[in-house]
Amino acid sequence: MPKYRVDVAPAATRAIDALDGSIRPRVIRKIMGLKEEPRPAGCKKLAGSDNLWRIRMGSYRIVYTIEDAEVLVLVTRVAHRREVYR
Repeated sequence: MPKYRVDVAPAATRAIDALDGSIRPRVIRKIMGLKEEPRPAGCKKLAGSDNLWRIRMGSYRIVYTIEDAEVLVLVTRVAHRREVYR
């Protein structure tokens, strides 16, 4: 299985930069892990969407798309669970 390229949208980058110091490194590690496994255990495809997936990180959610044809993962959103689906 080829390694996927991981891109992070500017809004997601700003959200990661704003996270507390304790959760930020965990989120970054989880995002970088998407290079090896874009559909890790515990990820879930979001209902009502063709290609949106989410990973839970405690109270935070990482929302991303997977483009298998381009071998690309695009992280679109990182937010607290009460805000992420708005």
